[in-house]
Amino acid sequence: MTSVWRFVSNALCRITGRKVGSTVVVSNSLNEFTTRASFDIKKCDLHGLEAGPPLKTELSRDEGLRFYRTMQVMRRMELKADQLYKQKIIRGFCHLYDGQEACAAGVEAAIDPSDHLITAYRAHGYTYTRGVSVREILAELTGRRGGVAKGKGGSMHMYAPNFYGGNGIVGAQVPLGAGIALACKYQGNNQICVTLYGDGAANQGQIFEAFNMAALWKLPCLFICENNKYGMGTSVERASASTDYYKRGHFMPGIRVDGMDVLCVREATKFAADHCRTGKGPIIMELQTYRYHGHSMSDPGVSYRTREEIQEVRSKNDPISLLKERMLSSNMASVEEFKEIDIEIRKEVEDATQFATSDSEPPLEELCNHIFSNNPPLQVRGTHPWAKLKSSS
Repeated sequence: MTSVWRFVSNALCRITGRKVGSTVVVSNSLNEFTTRASFDIKKCDLHGLEAGPPLKTELSRDEGLRFYRTMQVMRRMELKADQLYKQKIIRGFCHLYDGQEACAAGVEAAIDPSDHLITAYRAHGYTYTRGVSVREILAELTGRRGGVAKGKGGSMHMYAPNFYGGNGIVGAQVPLGAGIALACKYQGNNQICVTLYGDGAANQGQIFEAFNMAALWKLPCLFICENNKYGMGTSVERASASTDYYKRGHFMPGIRVDGMDVLCVREATKFAADHCRTGKGPIIMELQTYRYHGHSMSDPGVSYRTREEIQEVRSKNDPISLLKERMLSSNMASVEEFKEIDIEIRKEVEDATQFATSDSEPPLEELCNHIFSNNPPLQVRGTHPWAKLKSSS
């Protein structure tokens, strides 16, 4: 039995090519799964720093399975949103996150639930990692009462404890994130604010104003640029005189990270979060990633890049496949186990879809709720001639 296992293990390593650079902590029996393994991760580019994140990291079996499930849920949820949008069940703006799952999973694994996070309009993934269920997210996308924002926020406006959205104005969330970090420093609670934006927002003037204030006041703010190579339909090379987004703070330190590797993102975020917590002020982290869909559902995504380019990233650098291959090659899980997880996730997403398409829409009398805290009557044109509606929070 031992010789057979060694033959299978060696063959698997040759097929996946993932054995090189990994050190396996062998379990008591070769028939058992490895409970912990160490892996080499890509070196980060540094700006204004003498040292950066480690080049090796450890992964437990439980952590690996949790990361796999988190990323796969995001992937399946976004593919279902794509389907519902094409069926015209989801309407309006809808920006999908598939391809970038390692960013959200890795960042969330490295911070505390009590830390704060604010992002742009490509927000479904972070809404999930911040604790909102697939059911509530899909119901929000379909505009139903059971949605996380009661069906009135939609794709770009979802919230949770210590999660501030989901913001529709390009770059506008960055100074808000700096303000949240100011509150953290003022209260002295050892919390940080993770403030995310995309490469398309990186040239916004308000971002540099936020950088300046954060640096002056040494705010515990981790600025993260999710560089997915294209701002809407424009490549970063055509939009930015300098594509080294991690250097954009000039007076602030920065790191550039492989955003397709969840382990690399986790270690880099730990490093950056520690920098902020120890009173050293803000830091910029650029995550080099890739989105499989277009900018939004109205963008087919192939007029400014080729299908071959997208397929190459899928086949060679997919974040979910990378983690899966690492775990298989290190005997941390089996193919059958991953299949079982996939089946569970498909059922979870299908059940959530059933709810999101059958739940009722919010009634007219709730239209003005959650606007003011002191519940004044509102006059709204167009519903009935100057109908008076009440607001309750």
